[in-house]
Amino acid sequence: MVLCTIDFPVTEYLSEAIVLDKDTSGDMDIRVSLFTKKFGKLKARAKSARRIVSKLSPHLELGNVAQVRIIEKNGLQVVDALKQRFLPILPSNLCFLNQIISDGEPDLRLWQSIVFQDFKWARILEILGWDPREAACALCTREKPAFFSVFKQELFCGGCASKLGKSALLYINQ
Repeated sequence: MVLCTIDFPVTEYLSEAIVLDKDTSGDMDIRVSLFTKKFGKLKARAKSARRIVSKLSPHLELGNVAQVRIIEKNGLQVVDALKQRFLPILPSNLCFLNQIISDGEPDLRLWQSIVFQDFKWARILEILGWDPREAACALCTREKPAFFSVFKQELFCGGCASKLGKSALLYINQ
């Protein structure tokens, strides 16, 4: 009897990445949301990253910029990560970024704005197509809106934003 083995190709991705979010997955795994320089936003699993002796865990903390190697095997999986530096961005801002950046769409201009410049929502929104300098409030059409609603994906002036509640509003620091 002859046994035949079939090797399936494994796709490998290597890029710098910003850790935007992470959640527990099972007993020892985590799921991370990464904004990569080459591939855009990816969501991947990091096996055993919650173990005390995990080699991945310290490199996959929120706000870290890390060189990551991801393979595609039953979904995306982080197999290597090396922290390069930490970005002083609030975790809430990373969470909002994770919500408004589309999956799998690389954007070098957005990457450079987040990694190499002071974090400013006005600049980030302009790159993503919501330029607050050219917009008006979605409700009253007042110019120079001061807030962006993550859920509605619209810009609002201060007066109209106060009627909406503060749960997912970003103050635009122009």
